[in-house]
Amino acid sequence: MRDFEYEAPTSLADAVGLLAKSNGNARPLAGGTDLIDHVRTGRLSTDLIVDLKKIPELMALEENDAGLRLGAAVPCYQIYNHPGILENYTAIADSSNIIGGMQIQNRASVGGNLANAGAAADSTPALIALNAIVVIQGPSGTREVPVDQFCTGPGKNILEPGEIIVELKFPPRPAHSGSHYRRFIPRNEMDIAVVGVGASVVLDESGENFVSARIGLGAVAAKPFYAQEASELLTGQPVSDETIKKAGEAARSVIHPITDMRGTEEFRLHVTGVLTERVLKKAVERARG
Repeated sequence: MRDFEYEAPTSLADAVGLLAKSNGNARPLAGGTDLIDHVRTGRLSTDLIVDLKKIPELMALEENDAGLRLGAAVPCYQIYNHPGILENYTAIADSSNIIGGMQIQNRASVGGNLANAGAAADSTPALIALNAIVVIQGPSGTREVPVDQFCTGPGKNILEPGEIIVELKFPPRPAHSGSHYRRFIPRNEMDIAVVGVGASVVLDESGENFVSARIGLGAVAAKPFYAQEASELLTGQPVSDETIKKAGEAARSVIHPITDMRGTEEFRLHVTGVLTERVLKKAVERARG
């Protein structure tokens, strides 16, 4: 590994200043579980790494009637052990619990996972399903962007030089809602998703009809994305195997999978439909309590 400088600022302004002065050469460190490996192998080069773990805004974790605030550097183990998340934002707990292994989860963060902009990132479909807003700070100030607009391609996102993700904001969960994330991998754990699906549903008081739904898909296109057609198809429809099957078919119709060492295009098409159905059924189960 080549030499680099290391800074651990304690304020957001200092972190942004360090990154802005580097002309795009500095790298922010949230979890670092990918960053350090990429620097070690030469995939990325940098003269400065800016550790974000000591900045209070990036370590915020607060859930109340106004919704959920999740700091970009909060480690995964805190997320899947948080009572409010387990009750109301379960899909994030699902995804945080399978990012790497237990040791990695003590450092890895959802903000870092999102910033990597991996097509197969586990957290991003769950964030899309839960309609998260990305709060970004940079030299020009603060801006907020819907999470489904954050990734622009494999390993690419909308962050400008000097900008960092501060936190993710989630709207309060309505009554009779539930969410779930699930992936398919060749091994039992610690592998990259062949297909990943996150879904959130809201049911009516009877629990027999969909009020709304959001489905996020990963590892089946150049970036994780919101499956709008499949989601809107469920609105106002009865909760039934037939309705959910149609949503799975609609999800299949909007993906653009590739063939690689983990699976063929045909396999990903099939698994997308199957996983979408299973994830929706689990989200419905949770919504019914």
